Amino acid sequence: MSRASPPSRRPSPAAAVTPPPAPRVRAWARALLAWFAVAARDLPWRHTLDPYSVHLSEIMLQQTQVKTVIPYWERWLQSLPTVGHLAGAPPDRLIKLWEGLGYYTRVRNLQRAACVIQAEHGGVFPQAYEAILALPGIGRYTAGAIASIAFNKPYPVLDGNVSRVLARLLALRVDPRTVSEELWTVAARLVATAGRLPAGAAGREQKGMVFSGNCSRLNQSLMELGALVCTPHHPQCGVCPLAGSCAARALGCAAELPVRDRKTTLTRRFFFGLLLVCEDKYWVRERPAGQVNAGFWEFPNIEALDGELPTNGLFGFPARELDRVGQVRHSITRYQNTVTFYRAAVSQVVPGLGGRWCTLSELSQLPVATAHRKMLAQLRESGI
Repeated sequence: MSRASPPSRRPSPAAAVTPPPAPRVRAWARALLAWFAVAARDLPWRHTLDPYSVHLSEIMLQQTQVKTVIPYWERWLQSLPTVGHLAGAPPDRLIKLWEGLGYYTRVRNLQRAACVIQAEHGGVFPQAYEAILALPGIGRYTAGAIASIAFNKPYPVLDGNVSRVLARLLALRVDPRTVSEELWTVAARLVATAGRLPAGAAGREQKGMVFSGNCSRLNQSLMELGALVCTPHHPQCGVCPLAGSCAARALGCAAELPVRDRKTTLTRRFFFGLLLVCEDKYWVRERPAGQVNAGFWEFPNIEALDGELPTNGLFGFPARELDRVGQVRHSITRYQNTVTFYRAAVSQVVPGLGGRWCTLSELSQLPVATAHRKMLAQLRESGI
């Protein structure tokens, strides 16, 4: 008869959030402020306390990497430096400035928020958290980020990076999204505690950056820690300012947390695009209002459920008259789109397509849907 294995003496991660005691929260806040004073990245939006600029950076950084956002943020503020400029800008100009960042509802909500600020706040960005939260396109996280970063108000933030840091600190073995309210409470206690600490607790400012106070520094330190140290797959516990009190590190399971539900399976979709060419011009059309990517320009295209080119060709052009010129792939949310492009030379507009003729140079001045912009890049390179 075999002997049963002795039970493991190593504690298991927690199944729920246990509120940390006040002394521990205070120690975390002090450690984060001290670390951020020397480790903060020199990012352009950390050189201003202008709430409009902070708002812009927070919206651009949603679903987008910092290195990608920097040139967009700088170019945007050169073109539209104030809330008033944004409120009065033509939509196609905004779309062109945003082109390539994706999730275009964000840019439309930016302008809607600017219009509300103009109409209801006299063109001055509101300081009250409730007023910030009421602006179009702003949720709990973004409102907390703007209120704390621009105005040093003690409102918490909880994005993917912050959730990961807190889940590891507390050694949670459940998906953080299932206990988000408890994590919001922990984040709120941290930022409120930091706000009560003396200004000197944060250390000296670095690299010419400016911060509105300890609430700003604390929230940004949590974001920074998740981005640089407490990363998803390879946490650098050896240089983490919170390593000494991190429950996941003590249990040896930091890299395994946080637990996440299974990702949504990507759905594959197939499209066929038609490059109608007349001399040096291409026929393009604008996507109508109410559709995905409304206001963007594209080549005529159709979706084919089976991924096969229709036997009757494209838009009245028989398959035998079409030349395959390229294929691009583009993933967005849960869709993986494949667009195969065919070329046909014409001498006049094809009835019923709607649109206009444009040279490649003219197309570079228009906002173009992502997959079609990739095709444009191939056209420029190949000279087709």
